[in-house]
Amino acid sequence: MGNAREARFSQRRRGSLRISCEAMHVDSTEMLKELRIDRSREAEPAGRGVWIAVALAVAALVGAGAWFAFGRMPSYTVRTALAQPLAAQAASTAVLDASGYVTARRQATVSSKVTGRVVEVQIEEGQRVEADQVLARLDATDARAQFDLARAEHDAARAQLADLRVQLAQADRDQRRQEDLVAKKLTSTQAGEDARTRVASLKARLAAQEGQVAVQQRGVEVARVALDNTVVKAPFAGVITVKAAQPGEIVSPMSAGGGYTRTGIGTIVDMDSLEIEVEVNEAYIGRVKAGQPVEAVLNAYPDWKIPAEVIAIIPAADRSKATVKVRIGIKAKDARIVPDMGARVAFLEDRSAPAETRALPGVLVPASAIQSVGDANRVFVFVDGKAQARAVKLGQSFADQRQVLDGVKAGERVVLQPPEGMIDGARLVRDDAK
Repeated sequence: MGNAREARFSQRRRGSLRISCEAMHVDSTEMLKELRIDRSREAEPAGRGVWIAVALAVAALVGAGAWFAFGRMPSYTVRTALAQPLAAQAASTAVLDASGYVTARRQATVSSKVTGRVVEVQIEEGQRVEADQVLARLDATDARAQFDLARAEHDAARAQLADLRVQLAQADRDQRRQEDLVAKKLTSTQAGEDARTRVASLKARLAAQEGQVAVQQRGVEVARVALDNTVVKAPFAGVITVKAAQPGEIVSPMSAGGGYTRTGIGTIVDMDSLEIEVEVNEAYIGRVKAGQPVEAVLNAYPDWKIPAEVIAIIPAADRSKATVKVRIGIKAKDARIVPDMGARVAFLEDRSAPAETRALPGVLVPASAIQSVGDANRVFVFVDGKAQARAVKLGQSFADQRQVLDGVKAGERVVLQPPEGMIDGARLVRDDAK
């Protein structure tokens, strides 16, 4: 019995120990599972975060680029003008070519009328002057002294004239009294005759003094002219091309004193009188007529064709050259045309002759829209509120317009007087109301 009870007790004990061990194993397993890191669940949020960070960085870069492109791009308020197509014109044929120079029909070397020392010069080369404008002044000390003396002598002569008039009035009264006394036989006839003689004498002296006053007046006028001659004035409106004298030098209307005396103050040219003078071979002079249209080109501006016409054929030939001079009037006045410039002219067919009509290539744009960049030229075209820089090829000049052969199309808007620093792509705001 005792053995059997011990056997059952021992069996129950082993069973409880096995259950305890199993429970402990289960608890340990659960605890280990809780401590284990789930890599599959961790990897998914980590990858998603990287992509979110990359997207945010790209968005920031795009935003910064947009801000740099649009926020920092300068904006300009500009005026624009349409590029105009060139109108068709008659194609004239040149019948003769010649070369010559620009000359001025009205040109003068201005000098003083008297010899004197220059104290002031009021001109510079290139200065525009008007008629009667003061160009220089000479030392007027002597001339002013002569003028003051002449005026003083004139005043003295007038004073003497006034005194004689007073004496004559008194002599007239004395004569009337003497005549009354003679009539009443209260005085001698001799006294009456003396009174009449005195009146006649004073009248003669008065007439002589009036003549003297007139002479003195002329003397004052002569002295005034001499004083005015110390001021050199412009004889007509024009441009100063030469400044020949300086303060302190002696000028004279005639050459004197060797190289120490100037004969002029400066040279003035009437720019409105400029024309071209060419020499035509006498064998071809028959092709030239007065009023004939001419196309002139200056050597300094070979792309600028200037409209002109024949003024006259000078009726004299140069025997040594076998040429005849022809005067050509310039129709387009421009500051670029100056005296002594070389020019080439083409005598065109008579206006009455029919001419073939042709269209000129390119478009016309204002000259203020063209910028020079080194040896090239460019314009800024207004396109969708932005500046588009384009290189252009230029042609002829037409007053304040330029012919653009390539780079701009008719109807496009070009920016006038592009602001300094404008770049391609700059934002623009049109203000064509000014």
